[in-house]
Amino acid sequence: MSDGDTERDDDGFEAGVSSSQGDPRVLIAMNVVLSTLFAWSIVWGLSFIGAVEFGLINVATAAILLFAMTYLVTMS
Repeated sequence: MSDGDTERDDDGFEAGVSSSQGDPRVLIAMNVVLSTLFAWSIVWGLSFIGAVEFGLINVATAAILLFAMTYLVTMS
């Protein structure tokens, strides 16, 4: 492969990525998973220092709040 081929491949990839809108369901699924993992770690850390009790309700509440915040920030 020559240097000319590499440039042409990069331009094609860049053009394809910049024109792609993506599937919003993938973004929402990623938001759910990452918000849940982050909420779990926050609640675990707070329970480690004794600020809150580690439980499913607390993790779910934190995950919902994180999901809503990131959804509003990214969609506005």
